[in-house]
Amino acid sequence: QSHYVACMATILSQMDKDHYSTYIQAFPSRPDLMDFLMETFILFKDLIGKTVYPSDWVVMNMVQNREFLRAINHFATTLTEMFLSNSNFELQLWNNYFHLAVAFLTQDSLQLENFSPAKRNSILAKYGDMRATIGASIRDMWYSLGQRKIEFIPGMVGPILEMTLVPELELRRSTIPIFFDMMLCEHRLTGSFGRFEDEILRRLDSEVEGGRGDEQYVQLFKSILLSCCQSHPELAKPGEDFVKLVSELLERLMDYRAVMNDENKTYSMSCTVNLLNFYKEIDRQAMYIRYLYKLKDLHISYENYTEGAYTLLLHARLLTWSEESNAAPVPGPHSPHLHTQRQLKEALYNQIIEYFDQGKMWEEAIHICKELAEQYESHMFDYEMLSDILQREATFYEKILKVLRPSPDYFAVGYYGQGFPTFLRNKVFIYRGKEYERREDFEMQLLSPFPNAEKLKSTSPPGQDITDSPGQYIQCFTVQPAEEAKVRLKGRSIPEQITNFYKANHIQRFSYSRPFKRGPNDPDNEFANMWIERTTFRTAYPLPGILRWFVVTSTETIIISPLQNAIETMMKTNEKIMSEINRHQNDPSLPINPLSMLLNGIVDPAVMGGFAKYEKAFFQEPYMQEHPEDGVNIEKLKDLIAWQIPLLAEGIRIHGQKVTEDLRPFHERMEQCFEQLRAKVESQYGVREMMFFEDRRSGRPRSIAWVPDWDRLSHAGTRQVLCTEAPPTPKPAPRPSESEEHRNERKENRASSIFGPRRQDPRQSVSELTEPKDEKWRLSRNISESSLSSDGKQPPPSRAAASAQASTAGSPLSPTGFGGRVKSASKLPPLPRKISPAVYETFLEQSDAAA
Repeated sequence: QSHYVACMATILSQMDKDHYSTYIQAFPSRPDLMDFLMETFILFKDLIGKTVYPSDWVVMNMVQNREFLRAINHFATTLTEMFLSNSNFELQLWNNYFHLAVAFLTQDSLQLENFSPAKRNSILAKYGDMRATIGASIRDMWYSLGQRKIEFIPGMVGPILEMTLVPELELRRSTIPIFFDMMLCEHRLTGSFGRFEDEILRRLDSEVEGGRGDEQYVQLFKSILLSCCQSHPELAKPGEDFVKLVSELLERLMDYRAVMNDENKTYSMSCTVNLLNFYKEIDRQAMYIRYLYKLKDLHISYENYTEGAYTLLLHARLLTWSEESNAAPVPGPHSPHLHTQRQLKEALYNQIIEYFDQGKMWEEAIHICKELAEQYESHMFDYEMLSDILQREATFYEKILKVLRPSPDYFAVGYYGQGFPTFLRNKVFIYRGKEYERREDFEMQLLSPFPNAEKLKSTSPPGQDITDSPGQYIQCFTVQPAEEAKVRLKGRSIPEQITNFYKANHIQRFSYSRPFKRGPNDPDNEFANMWIERTTFRTAYPLPGILRWFVVTSTETIIISPLQNAIETMMKTNEKIMSEINRHQNDPSLPINPLSMLLNGIVDPAVMGGFAKYEKAFFQEPYMQEHPEDGVNIEKLKDLIAWQIPLLAEGIRIHGQKVTEDLRPFHERMEQCFEQLRAKVESQYGVREMMFFEDRRSGRPRSIAWVPDWDRLSHAGTRQVLCTEAPPTPKPAPRPSESEEHRNERKENRASSIFGPRRQDPRQSVSELTEPKDEKWRLSRNISESSLSSDGKQPPPSRAAASAQASTAGSPLSPTGFGGRVKSASKLPPLPRKISPAVYETFLEQSDAAA
């Protein structure tokens, strides 16, 4: 074949203009000439595409190209002379010419930038840059078409785009205006240039991903087309919008191309999301779906099953439960067999369920199962599939309660400096860590793609000297989810395995607290001037999602006073005690060490100092006189201290049941410390005591939900004891069968009861209430029972009667939310009372309203 090409090139080199003219005129008819030109164009294009000579045979390639170029230009003259007029115009012949000319221009052997400088200069000196010559011919041939141009739109958009992307400045300047001519031609005939726009957006994606296009091209494209549009008022606004659209797409495509071959696919995923969001905004569904599947494949390759599921879910949400055919092509081996939207959506849902299961997001898998079950039961009437999906759903419920699922950590990462790509530059992202991922390991992965980046040690936002510098600076620190608890979960007794999921997932707000000192330093009490600067970050989308990270869209910084900080610390401590109690109630086999350390650290003053430092810092008369506005918060802190006592009592009771004989002295000392602590707290801040009660529907014990919203606790002057009627005893039921007893026992063991199972330890513990023998307690009891109510009348003889009377009369609770009288904690401590969960929750709500 090379011998044949060499002979043909030799013959062509011997032909001059007259030879070509004589040869063309020798054809007896126009059809014969047209057939010759057709076959010649196809032959030339085939020879150019096959690269007959090896790439290092530069001279032979250049000789062949020089003769082909002469022949193509001669034949182009024939086209304009004999096949351009309305009666003689041949669309296919012209189309073949344009494709041949573009193939000639874009062939590898003419891309001089790929050669060494010496070889490039030698070629230019001997042969010139043939790309500029053929580019000028293509431009002239296009403009000669006149009204026929519309017949080449959108077919010629791709070849012209490929030509303009060749990195030769003069060629780009001479050929980019062809795009405007296409826009103008279509706009004059149809009132828009929609076909041209659709085609150039579609072709840009594949061309840039293939390695073509650079920043110079973006700037030339913008400047040339904007200049052309401004000279035509009817295209000024739509042309400007189009140029902006293409420029944004080019930037995203070049960002994607820059990182798609990196070993670390983190940034490739970000660029893929930028692209699919762009295609979604401009309503290009086929391209949107294409990048959805690219993103899904990246996630699955990195075992990001949760993110892969959310990605597929975006496609599934575009489909309907109908028999309509699929509009857009879907990648994947099974897609040819899924003809309808219902079939495809069902297949996607099953794949999504599998991914959610692998990612331990069983709550999300259950939502998908429910939707599939609805289709199988009410629309498809496929009871066999319904049975299968319900069994899978039941398995997920069981996994939620029984399978260990650690909560992920979240990290804030800032990329500062002009050295980063545009999609990272001077932006902050929140990352969702993997299971048991340490921050040190996470930081190493972050820094690996940027070996020259410097890690910032401060967590404060950097100054302009950092953000405007040409270098790269990375900032990383751990943040905490800052979302409010779900409304349907508040104030309810729910297993920790369920609530922990919502504390760490579907989160869009994250906080970071930076402590700092303000005012005079007290070496004996660091809490007195421990202020907190709390920054809250809001991400573009909730986590987890289609990425393991999202950009921060807004930040808010507030200052937390030392008193507010103390309140938050007490809240977290109480919640931690409650959490440990629930864990041990649900799983008696848990080790006791974490509970031991937690309880001892609170009740033993020698370990952490307890809350005595809070009392010294905030409860003294000088502080209260200097800060009268803190009265409500001081009372709130006292309330939190008082509410800690019943929690500690239950924790120590559980500890006493599980402690080994070796640790019995340790436990007894802890009990002694607690008794002293309880006597002190109850005498100063009043008595708080909660009790578990029987669930009237099932008869099994249930704990009182420890409400995280501590703002609802009692406020100034509301250190009270709630007197309520004890819950009624359930009616005796027929004795269940042995299997029913076994099931009930399992339910009892799973119940989130902080006050233990129904079978109580017969040994008395520190949390059990006994009739006090101290005369002062008896006196307190007598005074309590004989004292007058707040309106001066004798109180009702019994709490049950009071409760019934209040219920009958429909009278509301007091503004503080209590059903009994307010007792001053400065007096002798009152007798402990039992608190019903229903009344307790009402108290929380109404005390908040009263405040």
